[in-house]
Amino acid sequence: MRSLLLLSVFLTLMAACGRRAPEPEPVAAPDPMRAELAQLVTYPKFGDADPHPWDGRAPHSYPIHGIDVSRWQGNIDWPTARAAGVNFAYIKATEGGDVADPKFAEHRRGAQAAGVPWGAYHYYYFCRPAEEQARWFIRHVPRGADLPHVLDMEWTHRSRTCPLRPEGAKVRAEARKFLDILEAHYGRRPIIYTTVDFYRDTGIGQLRDAEFWLRSVAGHPRQVYPGAYWTFWQYTGTGLIPGIEGKVDINVFRSAPDIWLRWKAGLIG
Repeated sequence: MRSLLLLSVFLTLMAACGRRAPEPEPVAAPDPMRAELAQLVTYPKFGDADPHPWDGRAPHSYPIHGIDVSRWQGNIDWPTARAAGVNFAYIKATEGGDVADPKFAEHRRGAQAAGVPWGAYHYYYFCRPAEEQARWFIRHVPRGADLPHVLDMEWTHRSRTCPLRPEGAKVRAEARKFLDILEAHYGRRPIIYTTVDFYRDTGIGQLRDAEFWLRSVAGHPRQVYPGAYWTFWQYTGTGLIPGIEGKVDINVFRSAPDIWLRWKAGLIG
């Protein structure tokens, strides 16, 4: 009897050894984009010192808002601005070939520390070659931005030293050179920021290999820039945002939060 019991135990152990262990349950990898999406503050309700009565689609109907800043904004409480709904920031870095914004590094570090995606912009003057201005920008702006950088092109008629107004063909050629140089250095093609009169006078919208950031504070871009395709819309220069003293430019991104994250990551153009 004892022998039979031992044999039964032996056969049971052998059978168990022949069975495969159960496969572990697959664990889904965390989706960083989903986590980032959950952290966005969408459809923020910012104030405006001089609000416009919008006819048609208004800026507040867009979910993703951000700012552009320079030395004139002074010190910024970036965590407060982010919590209020600032989802991106464009920071002035340079202008022409000999001016650098003294607050650029401070603003950049503040935005980074608060988790606000940032990019830099260059204010263009037509008295220096595009190559020289691009080198000046590269000298002051390190790699590692979250967003493509920006070429700010508008008429500088108030300048005491450079009121030039080149023909459209010259403007477009210079813009293309600047974009090419920065794209080669940073790995992503910059955006062009411009104004209504500059867009009309120069035909800058003919550059098909560029994205545009359009200023329009008294009408939707589809009314003010007929037929133009835009990535950012600057809808006010008199915005009021927690964490920023005084007025500030506010902008919207063209589409939904998930599209914003994919665009920011360079997955779509």
